[in-house]
Amino acid sequence: MRILVIGGAGFLGRQIVGRLVAQGHVVHVPTRQFQHGRALLVHPTVTVMQADIHDDVDLNRLVAGCDVVMNLVGILHSRAGQPYGPDFDRAHVQLPKRIAHACLTHGTKRLIHVSALGANAQAPSGYLRSKAAGEQVIHAAYSAAKNDGFTIFRPSVVFGPEDKFMNMFAQLARFFPVLPIAGAKAKMQPVYVMDVAEAILNSMSQPWACGQTFELAGPRVYTLGELVELATLWSGHPRPVLPLPLSIGRMQAFFFECLPGEPLMSRDNLASLTVDNISHAPINPLLGIVPTALESIAPVYLKPAA
Repeated sequence: MRILVIGGAGFLGRQIVGRLVAQGHVVHVPTRQFQHGRALLVHPTVTVMQADIHDDVDLNRLVAGCDVVMNLVGILHSRAGQPYGPDFDRAHVQLPKRIAHACLTHGTKRLIHVSALGANAQAPSGYLRSKAAGEQVIHAAYSAAKNDGFTIFRPSVVFGPEDKFMNMFAQLARFFPVLPIAGAKAKMQPVYVMDVAEAILNSMSQPWACGQTFELAGPRVYTLGELVELATLWSGHPRPVLPLPLSIGRMQAFFFECLPGEPLMSRDNLASLTVDNISHAPINPLLGIVPTALESIAPVYLKPAA
């Protein structure tokens, strides 16, 4: 099949692209800056295409002729706004809406959209509210067309080599004797990146996945504080966690937002931590996944170099 992977140069995307190639599919990966996708060129059936996915002309050109379109685009930060900021609106709401319409226009057999565990229109953070809105615009477009050729996935925090979660805390432990963390008691259920990729591929051509939403989470629930301590331990720099009250955490996040570059933590990120990020049920057995334990993977890639 010919498959378009939007966001294919990212952490999850690279794993999915590699598995698609191994299965013999032809994969197209759009990117605004060609160098971001250069690592994918080692795969013989991957074409990295310089394009602006937010431009309707480019998007329709990309979608035309594809059997499957996957949207993996997600951002963690946005300028302020209600019910979510303009950057969240552009990436999490308007883009899925435009992708859905392009898929319906060109007769794409399946749209696979990656949302987020905890997506809810009433959620405390703009991130989660925008993710819920993105799901809603896909439902609305396909319902109006009387078509159920879409599948939505809601993964928890995704871990694996090169992740920006466990690795971030491991890096911080190299420089700080104590890690002050707001929201340390928030519950999470991290899921392995290869499990997410496999679940997506296993559903790609299956009729039972049409019109369905699947939650993806790991086998164990942790608090954020426990995850931070494990990351520091496995990276060879064990550090205690100092839980911070939310009020101080908001001040800390505001400080990070004022620094140049992408903030380490934003106030919206902190708002997401006020609700537990856990699955309501085990991974659907139809997806063919036995969730991988964090303890069997993270110590390997966090281990300090000899």
